Amino acid sequence: KGSGKRSVEGLLSMGALEEGHFNEELEKLGGGGCVELSLEEQQPDTVAIEDAVKVLLQGLDEDVNREGLKKTPLRVAKALREGTSGYGQKVKDIVQGALFPEAGLDAGVGHAGGAGGLVVVRDLDLFSYCESCLLPFQVKCHVGYVPSGQQVVGLSKLSRVADVFAKRLQDPQRLVEEVCSALQQGIKPDGAAVVLQCLHINFPKLESFFPDPNHQRWVKVLVSSGSGVFEDKEANVWVDFLSLLKFRGIDAEKIYTSDSADQYWCPSRPSSGDINKLGSAHPGMTAAVTSILKSLGEDPSRKELIGTPSRFVKWLMNFKNANLEMKLNGFVCGRPDFSTANGGASHDEGQINSELSFSFWSQCEHHLLPFHGVVHIGYLSAGVHPIGRALLQSIVHFHGFRLQVQERLTRQIAETVSSVLGADVVVVVEAIHTCMISRGIEKFGSSTATIAVLGRFSTDPNARAKFLQCIPSTMTSEG
Repeated sequence: KGSGKRSVEGLLSMGALEEGHFNEELEKLGGGGCVELSLEEQQPDTVAIEDAVKVLLQGLDEDVNREGLKKTPLRVAKALREGTSGYGQKVKDIVQGALFPEAGLDAGVGHAGGAGGLVVVRDLDLFSYCESCLLPFQVKCHVGYVPSGQQVVGLSKLSRVADVFAKRLQDPQRLVEEVCSALQQGIKPDGAAVVLQCLHINFPKLESFFPDPNHQRWVKVLVSSGSGVFEDKEANVWVDFLSLLKFRGIDAEKIYTSDSADQYWCPSRPSSGDINKLGSAHPGMTAAVTSILKSLGEDPSRKELIGTPSRFVKWLMNFKNANLEMKLNGFVCGRPDFSTANGGASHDEGQINSELSFSFWSQCEHHLLPFHGVVHIGYLSAGVHPIGRALLQSIVHFHGFRLQVQERLTRQIAETVSSVLGADVVVVVEAIHTCMISRGIEKFGSSTATIAVLGRFSTDPNARAKFLQCIPSTMTSEG
């Protein structure tokens, strides 16, 4: 890496390190076991983002020097720089040299390959940052083009071109139009078409202590754009293209156009009055987000970004949990009347009670990116009546809405349930982490499961197994 130093990864790959010499090499690389820092991470823009993140953490009344947050500013800066790297890339640099001759059929009837046949690349997984709220959103990209000039483009380049525009602050309709236009100009086909399936996480509001069980966790939008022979949406080539996407859950009648698309698809977009009110309430935090936008190379005065700092701060302040803590303490200290819970039904001592699939939303304290999923709770009744599901949901809600790590969240839920019931408890948390998608790892579809066990569940494998068998085999990640 920087300053002529050899990377540990490179030395390992060449077999240059024996196990006993590993620590020596770490010290040569800077000591302390840290091999992540590079010259790029010392750039002024990165430092400016780190300083802004510290302001945001302080606005949440967090200690920026506590163990879990010490490296958060750097992690956030790296994620944002990675997630907006498209600003520094040009399509012509990607496509240049990627066009290959392919004559196709010599006959005058029909088309194939470079002679004009439709080429479709499906299911390109991308992510982008929403320009309205700075939260990442997921993109499933499908690209079609009709080659011209008896040449075709390397298929991997289609994905790279789409990724250039995805890795910018975006809106779905503008993203699909930019990708389509870039392909038309870059490879000069007879026509290009792009369809995007976009999913934006929709966090619940905190007005109610008990979250709405019917809350929809995703906002979904389907957008498309066409050029050349695809400009006519009624053309047969569109029919062919969409027919090849029919197993991807794409309904042509639900595709938005630039005229019909909801201008404010982002669920965090409030009225202008709310923006002004929030900006005056947290001027330091709002200014910090504005600084981040500038450091990423964006213009905060661009009309689509004018309210973005205030919207991001409003969302972030959800995780300042003083009010939630007061409400939860009052509820727990009151100890619910188990004689009336669930209609007063009695249960045998030691019976396993299972309450499954509580939705939760949280914020990763390492990257300031959302993670969400479901919580499953089991406990031995030990002679008491089952606890109400509403109270269990409030416990999950309370511990989720703060800066968290999943392992700690799992343990805290288990300990709180145990303190309320005085019972043996097992808790399983299944979650999807945005940081696994949007900071260069790009592991789409992965999820993480953690488990905490107290009392008898920690010593009785049969009790654990009985509870775990009750958990649904597939985590509900949408809806």
